[in-house]
Order: sequence, then structure tokens, then C-alpha cells
Amino acid sequence: MALIRDIATVCKSKNAGPFELTIDVVFDSAGMFRRVKATGVLSAALFARLYNVPEAHVLFTPYDAAYAFKATLPRLVPAGDFGDTDVYGCQQHAPLLDVDLPI
Repeated sequence: MALIRDIATVCKSKNAGPFELTIDVVFDSAGMFRRVKATGVLSAALFARLYNVPEAHVLFTPYDAAYAFKATLPRLVPAGDFGDTDVYGCQQHAPLLDVDLPI
């Protein structure tokens, strides 16, 4: 088992406009990327569960050439709206850091 925080080279989030958030998880080698991909843990279902959105609203894409996974999902609070605690969306990757992968 390994935590994403320990094996990903990059795990970051950012706004994809005021109503959506994009999260990227990047690995430094094809081997590690393939091992993570083979587990099936990183998926639309995982992002839906972690971010409390319907799975159908998560656009999840593995990018083999970049050894990366990208998920775009709706923000629960629009950027800059009352109650928003992260106007740039740059701290929203945190729930992923403790995801355990069976590798």
C-alpha cells in the first residue's frame, strides 16, 4: 500500500472557471503510472465520493503520455461566492493525499 502523497510527483487543484475544479495527479515514470492505473482506484467514482458530487458530473481522464490523471468536477460553492474558502481552488487536492493505493 502507498499513499498518493508519497508516490505522486504532482497532486494539485485549480479552478476550471468559477463553477468547476480541475485536479491533476502526475507520476514521474511510466512504470508507476501503469501500476496506479492498474489498481483502478483513481477513478470518477473516487472523485465523486471524496468531493461529494454525482459520479456523472466528474470528467475523469487518464493521460498515458503524461503519466497523469485529470478530474474536472463541479465546485460545491462557486469561486468567490459567500462561503467559498478557496477562491483559486488551489487547496482542493488535499483529500486525495491520503488515498491508499494497493501497489
